[in-house]
Amino acid sequence: MTARVELLDRVVATVPPDALEAYEAAIAAHCLAVSFTLDEARNIWMIEGYAEPGTLTGLDHSLMIAEAITGVTARIERDQVPAGGWLARSYAGFPEQQIGARFAIRGSHINEPPAPGRLTITLDAGLAFGSGEHQSTRGCLLALEQRYRQRRPLHILDLGTGSGVLAIACAKLWPQRLLATDIDARSVRVARDNARRNAVGAWLTVIKADGWQSRTLKRAAPFDLILANILARPLAAMAGSLAAHLAPGGTAILAGLLTVQERWVLTAHRRHGLVLQSRIRSGAWSTLVLRKPDRRQR
Repeated sequence: MTARVELLDRVVATVPPDALEAYEAAIAAHCLAVSFTLDEARNIWMIEGYAEPGTLTGLDHSLMIAEAITGVTARIERDQVPAGGWLARSYAGFPEQQIGARFAIRGSHINEPPAPGRLTITLDAGLAFGSGEHQSTRGCLLALEQRYRQRRPLHILDLGTGSGVLAIACAKLWPQRLLATDIDARSVRVARDNARRNAVGAWLTVIKADGWQSRTLKRAAPFDLILANILARPLAAMAGSLAAHLAPGGTAILAGLLTVQERWVLTAHRRHGLVLQSRIRSGAWSTLVLRKPDRRQR
């Protein structure tokens, strides 16, 4: 668990929807926690990131890259907030999340007995929740619930695992060995800790890996189920690699994209033979469930 500090640095970027992805990536690369707020009246997003003091030295460069990619100059505000007060507000704003008919996600600050009939996932209520509150995570969990009714996947990959919430959900649905990867070493540590907290550490192999460049990942392929809750741009860029490492008849659950980015991501994967099974929309966010046809069954 991340050590508590007296103050946290806060950065807030205000951007239009088409710049959300790039600025989210820029801020998330340097912050312990990131949240989103949509001002529906003005159709603008506020991206709010929190970091330990003195750790945002590379943020300006990342923001410059986001501006170059999008052509949008975001309004950036910076200040400091009391760590204890922020954590207290986060706890109050993070009650148990009941998602679909099967899952419940809660912070480690909740001590009540788990809800009966649900698979409860407990996450570290430190500075970085990875709480399942984000609509893309909720969409993935709903897609997993749908997938549970089908054939049991034997080889599972969670690409860009973050807090490990989706990998933990898979291990609770299908207790078996599975692989989770992330490009960020801190996320790997958090995911391992959360897996142990949820008594599925023995099932999860969590490694630091740069996407499909990992030899470990390539050796473990093909996968019957791939989860990738990242961002639209890398999803589209990696479509060919994902399709190549997905087993015939396998399922890919893609998230981290806005509804306006659906066509772009879907077209990239259709070029490599994947077909759309379903989509789950929640607010401005979308989750795509794709399938690789099994030619052997014809």
